[in-house]
Amino acid sequence: MQANERKTIVSELITLIETGNAHVSLDETINDIPADFRTVIPENLPYSIWQLLEHIRITQWDIVEFCLSPDHKSPKWPDEYWPEKTDSISDEKWEETLEQIKKDRNRFFDLLNNCKTDLYSPLPHGDGQNIFREALLIADHTSYHLGEILVLRRLQKCWK
Repeated sequence: MQANERKTIVSELITLIETGNAHVSLDETINDIPADFRTVIPENLPYSIWQLLEHIRITQWDIVEFCLSPDHKSPKWPDEYWPEKTDSISDEKWEETLEQIKKDRNRFFDLLNNCKTDLYSPLPHGDGQNIFREALLIADHTSYHLGEILVLRRLQKCWK
């Protein structure tokens, strides 16, 4: 692969993960959510905004760790990918989750930007996954759940 082609692909993957391209970004989605709305579970829906955000963090962390370490053990599905329901979440815990999402994204971006990283060959410790696929998985999974957060915000009348 030509260096400029690789640079373009990596740039597009990073932009997709950071901004969602045609979707609302993580920062836009969670901006200005009142603290008392974070843990509300609307009628007939299974999760709160907090549970969705924490699920994004856990899943992205798992994907990044899988890409970086052949010794990584994934959490048990589904229980360890979803936080328990809670009545409140502190500002500190909320910010900690957001910071971890950004930290893990940056770790993945470092992997993408490393010219020694093969984007397309299957990872030796996986069953066919490659870094390109995992980048798309992070973007797709995050976008899906950010859409759910937007629906919850609209139901709570705290979206534009």
